[in-house]
Amino acid sequence: MQRFLLTVDKLSTLVGHAFSFLIVLLTLHVSWEVFSRYVLGAPRAWAFDGMIMLYGTLFMMAGAYTLSKNGHVRGDVLYGFFEPRTQATIDLILYFLFFIPGVFALTYAGYFYAAESWAINEHSNITADGPPVYPFKMVIPIAGAFLLLQGLVEIIRCVICLRDGAWPSREEDVEEVDVEKLKEMVHADEAMLDAGAVVRETAR
Repeated sequence: MQRFLLTVDKLSTLVGHAFSFLIVLLTLHVSWEVFSRYVLGAPRAWAFDGMIMLYGTLFMMAGAYTLSKNGHVRGDVLYGFFEPRTQATIDLILYFLFFIPGVFALTYAGYFYAAESWAINEHSNITADGPPVYPFKMVIPIAGAFLLLQGLVEIIRCVICLRDGAWPSREEDVEEVDVEKLKEMVHADEAMLDAGAVVRETAR
């Protein structure tokens, strides 16, 4: 079971990493549009559409990745003080009450939303000659499917935690700065400086 959980984690991580490069493309796109508009005097009418599609795709396809790293926003003020089994119970209830119905509705409705867009060859109406939007809308059910798969893994993790009393391991990736460890390092440096000052005073 743990191998299945980590395999799905790896898949979500791979997808998240792959689509993270869209931020580079988005940066280049915006930079060129600013240069083109203010230096060359030749703005592109579809530039804004491109920005929305790139950012929207990045945002949606990062959902499963963020969930796999337990990185979505939650009220950690109290949650962090709970025992693992209590945390798992709360998570499990919320997954069944809100996550599964919401993401399933997103995926189900998103499929028909994208299919209709493909059928009518939909283009953006923000400008007169807007770019096609059906590839962008197809991202909605795809992102929803990845999110549902990762959600299933998280539900299994909750069940394992309820059984064992501890959270199972996750696929490792880049981690946020550990504030507590950072404080410990700062205090250690201060202690060394204080000790050095005492030695110097003693030597005098």
